[in-house]
Amino acid sequence: MTVNFEAKENNKGILTFEIPSETVKQGLDQTYKRVKKNISVPGFRKGKVPRQIFDNVYGEEALYEETLNNLLPDAYQAAVEESGQDIVGQPSIDIQSMDKGKDWVLVAEVDLKPSVTLGEYKGLKADKEDTSVSEEEVNEAIESRRQSLAELVVKEAAAEEGDTVVIDYEGFVDDVAFDGGKAENHSLELGSNTFIPGFEEQLVGQEPGVELDVNVTFPEEYHAEDLAGKDAVFKVKVHEVKAKELPELDDEFAKDVDDEVETFEELKNKIRVQLEESKESQAQEQFEDAILRQAVDNAEVDGDIPHSMVHEEIHRQMDYFLNNLSRQGISPEIYYQITGTTEQDLHDQFEDEAELRTKTNLVLESIVKAEDIQVSQADIDEEAESLAKQYGMEVEQVRGFVTEDMLSSDIKMKKAMNIIIDTAEANA
Repeated sequence: MTVNFEAKENNKGILTFEIPSETVKQGLDQTYKRVKKNISVPGFRKGKVPRQIFDNVYGEEALYEETLNNLLPDAYQAAVEESGQDIVGQPSIDIQSMDKGKDWVLVAEVDLKPSVTLGEYKGLKADKEDTSVSEEEVNEAIESRRQSLAELVVKEAAAEEGDTVVIDYEGFVDDVAFDGGKAENHSLELGSNTFIPGFEEQLVGQEPGVELDVNVTFPEEYHAEDLAGKDAVFKVKVHEVKAKELPELDDEFAKDVDDEVETFEELKNKIRVQLEESKESQAQEQFEDAILRQAVDNAEVDGDIPHSMVHEEIHRQMDYFLNNLSRQGISPEIYYQITGTTEQDLHDQFEDEAELRTKTNLVLESIVKAEDIQVSQADIDEEAESLAKQYGMEVEQVRGFVTEDMLSSDIKMKKAMNIIIDTAEANA
């Protein structure tokens, strides 16, 4: 195979390659064998037309398109390997010549993986958030659990902030009832801010059995355009007022919250440890993100990052996200329906960070080369076992859809990241 590569600006290039005439001939013969069963020519039974007759009637060129489609993937891949270039993404391929009996010549516009000049990536410094836990934070966490165990008790008194009222209501704009503005025996916690601004406040101080008009104005950005910014009157009847009855903060409360503790003090200590672990995890994640971003910012990419690489990164992130949902039993269609979004919205969501992620990957790959990072078979086996445990699968299943090369590449990237993180320091 004859292959020629011409470099262009901004990590572009032109790859010219040939498909040898002998390979073309074999491809045409195979295509003919596949299609002849559907060919009819007067004087011959369907599927029994000799090749020479077919060429005379239809022309050998009738087989070119399908033959090219069959031969092109392998021919292009071989040309890429022979060129020695680090080509990424999908090419744009044009036909230069497909002359009968000769080599077919094709021209591909390709993107090249940019070269990276590494800057400092060891011994970097960044701030790390304080992970100490205050007594107030512990008390807030306990109060949150206490509120979750509260019981609603009917009271014969005026409603207060924090009480729950059971109401009927119907809304009117210009004395005309509107769709979705009516409900019966609806429970509403006053102060929850789940209704239109100003609605809940007017129910504070109201007693069971009261009927009243509640006057509100819909927000300008209200989701129903026909109501946005309009004045409305809700006719409301209060059936019941219920107050929260909170449990005592004692040993029994602690056991109700966590069956692994016996006393309230044990619960407090356990919650403190959980908060400390959560803060440490968040602080470490933010610290690592800051350090990695420094290493990426310190590096220089030669030319533009090809759009094809960014596009692939977007779809890699989308696939990862949707596969995680799938493992939870949520299909893409259900996700889009629940969130009121589309596939394009998800694409746009990942697009914002895609170029930075792509540059990050390029930097990590460069560190792999600079540090001559190697991967052992034991590393690969351990990674496969880790993935199997993470996704609740058998190791053999993991190896069925993830090749050793893919596992090796991921491990190398993780080791490169560990070099950045393990040599970093937190500012005092």
